[in-house]
Formats: sequence, structure tokens, C-alpha cells
Amino acid sequence: MELKICHLYPEVLNLYGDRGNIRCLTKRLSWRGIDCSVARVGIGDQTDLSQFDLFFIGGGQDFEQEVLLGDLKGGKGDAIRGAVEDGKTFLCICGGYQMMGHYYETYDGVKCEFLGAVDFYTVGGKTRMIDNYVFRLGEESGGSTVVGFENHSGKTYLGEGVKPLGTVLAGNGNNGEDRTEGVRYRNVFGSYSHGPILPKNPEFADFLLTTALERRYGNAQLEPLADGFEKTAHDAVMNHVLNHEVKDA
Repeated sequence: MELKICHLYPEVLNLYGDRGNIRCLTKRLSWRGIDCSVARVGIGDQTDLSQFDLFFIGGGQDFEQEVLLGDLKGGKGDAIRGAVEDGKTFLCICGGYQMMGHYYETYDGVKCEFLGAVDFYTVGGKTRMIDNYVFRLGEESGGSTVVGFENHSGKTYLGEGVKPLGTVLAGNGNNGEDRTEGVRYRNVFGSYSHGPILPKNPEFADFLLTTALERRYGNAQLEPLADGFEKTAHDAVMNHVLNHEVKDA
């Protein structure tokens, strides 16, 4: 078995150590003896995206997202939309997540048209939503509890028929209003969670790997790993955040 991973726009979308998600995925594959290659595909690179099994897009600030618009219109946008509809696996964080939607409208009313690969949009808010938070994945995404760190003023609203990635247990998530967090469309997993998200959430990491392997090989069964340290980190953050939420209620 082998997985080919594409790290899209690593030179501009990499806030809060988001590239640690790539390291987490590759290590969890290597510990199981599964081959893996990672290609960094940046602005201006002419790379055939159809060869990859799993895509990662990290977070960035508004001006960094705007820098990418020309490159997306130059051909990559069509390739990304094609990979989404083909069932390829995507993990998209914060700015990378927003980029998959129809548009981002700043608080000052400036609208940036994005990929429209998934039916949602984002508008800028006055207040930043920043802190550790906890959400539970939907059953179609594994159903585990995820801990992460959010820092965004953008408020994301999903279109009808598009499922959130999970339900917020403590924190803000997509918009601080409807308790949704992220998006799940086909095999696109979008989230506001920096940190990076995967090292403290091994069940979610393995769900992504299984999804990508099943897309390529038809079936996949990952052998369990000794995730004691990862689960201890997960539980420590979760208990702290949930206890803090209760005290503030």
C-alpha cells in the first residue's frame, strides 16, 4: 500500500504549525509499514493533481488567501474541484477551509470569490473567536471527540444539505451561533482547528487515512497503534476546556 499526499500552498498557508498535520499522517503510516510520499505544490507550480490521494491545505490570513486567487483561476481551481468530486480526501484548516467555499466577504464589505467546491460562504465579523475548543465529529466522520485551537473572525455558514464536520461542545466553531464546526462534503473535511489538529486526535487522523486508502484500494484496515501519549494530551485539553465551560455557564 502507498498514499500520495499533496501539501497545497505550504509557502503561504501554514499558521500555528499546521504542517504538523502532514508529519502526523506520515508517521502514522510509517509506523504501520505503509509507504507515503509528500509533494509540496505552491503558487505557479504546474502539477497534475489527479495523481494524489490526500490533500492538505493549512490556514492563512485574509491577504494570503487573496494572493492565491490568481493561481486558482489559472487552472488549479478546476483541478481541485475535480479532485473533490472524484472523492479524493481533503483536510482543510481555517483559511484553507474558507477557500473551499463560494466566497469570503470582509467586515468592510470586500468580497473575495473562492473555489465554490463546497456549498458554504464566510463573512468577516467584528470579534475574533479564539481559544481552545472541543467538538464531536458526526457519525459519518467517525464520531470521536476532537480538541483544537480556533482563531478566526470569519463566520462560516453552510448551505442546505451540506453537513458540518461536527457539533461544538465548548467554543465557537463555524460562527459562534449554530454550534456547528467545519464541513464534511464527500471526502472533504474542513475545520477551524489549528494546533495542529491531528496529533492530539489520533482517531480522527486514522479516519482520514482510512478514507484515503479505501478510496484508492477499495478497502483498508489500519492496525491499532499505542496512542497513550496522544490520548493523554487529548483528554487533558478536553477536560480543561469542558470544565472551564461549565464554570462560565
